[in-house]
Amino acid sequence: MRELFLLIFGLILIVKATDVLVTASSSLALRFNVPKMLVALTIMAFGTCAPEVAISFQSVQNGDGQIAFANVIGSCIVNVFLIIGVAALIRPIKVKHATIKKELPILFLITTVFAVLMLDRLFDPFTRNVFSRPDGLVLLLFFSVFVSYLVGLLRKGGDNKEDEEIKYGTFMSILLIILSLLVTIFSSDLIVENAVALANDFNISKKIITMVIIVIGTSLPELVMTVTSARKGEFDMAVGNIIGTNIFNICVVLGLPVVIYGNVGLNGFNFVDILVVFLSSFCLYIFAKSERVISRKEALFMICIFIIYYVYLFII
Repeated sequence: MRELFLLIFGLILIVKATDVLVTASSSLALRFNVPKMLVALTIMAFGTCAPEVAISFQSVQNGDGQIAFANVIGSCIVNVFLIIGVAALIRPIKVKHATIKKELPILFLITTVFAVLMLDRLFDPFTRNVFSRPDGLVLLLFFSVFVSYLVGLLRKGGDNKEDEEIKYGTFMSILLIILSLLVTIFSSDLIVENAVALANDFNISKKIITMVIIVIGTSLPELVMTVTSARKGEFDMAVGNIIGTNIFNICVVLGLPVVIYGNVGLNGFNFVDILVVFLSSFCLYIFAKSERVISRKEALFMICIFIIYYVYLFII
């Protein structure tokens, strides 16, 4: 009962913290005329990746890189097919032309490169799939390109409307962003830790714990934040949060520990996993490009792919 109570308590905390984070980030962007997309791509996206960073470094350092890969692959799939799907189902998401032209192609390119780097056996049938230091360096190189784009976005300034309400002052916005990120990280860890304890109590397999409990657990900040942003009409933050999170997950959460600790074997991952990761960014780009709106029908399609993939994980 203790684990269940702490799990529910963590969920309540994360809902409140992410609601405050969205409002405070929006206030800060308006105050300094910084594009909300930039805030979503940086503060919100990188901040909510903290649980994934901790898991990735710990698992690769301990020689269990499969957990790191399961976490990153699962997170990218969950972020698009489940989180964007649920958010767009609640309220169709409008996507700006600049996002379709710039941010989404960057995500699609990085995801495609990531998928290709995982297909060693496709190019050499006599080798095994390994994610090496050079692969990690390639991802970090692409991340540096993304950072240079963010710098350019900062210099351009925002296009925020003058009549938009600024709820918090500068100091209060910064304070609330820091506090809400800390609470988000703490509550996410609380959720995962107690969910794993409950799973062990009920003798659920390690594979299910990793792909379901840990992946979905660490994606809860993105889920609540994206749904909250979409509900409030903060579409830049809803989409930007997912784009930034997936780029950070692939390039840094996975790339950096591999560069530091060395090669990681990809045993247990097959072409289906790689294909679904690729489809996540492809579908997001195609759906956003069509009429610049992710509709409820497209949201249902995303959720169906998520369900089919997770059913596949349970039966293989």
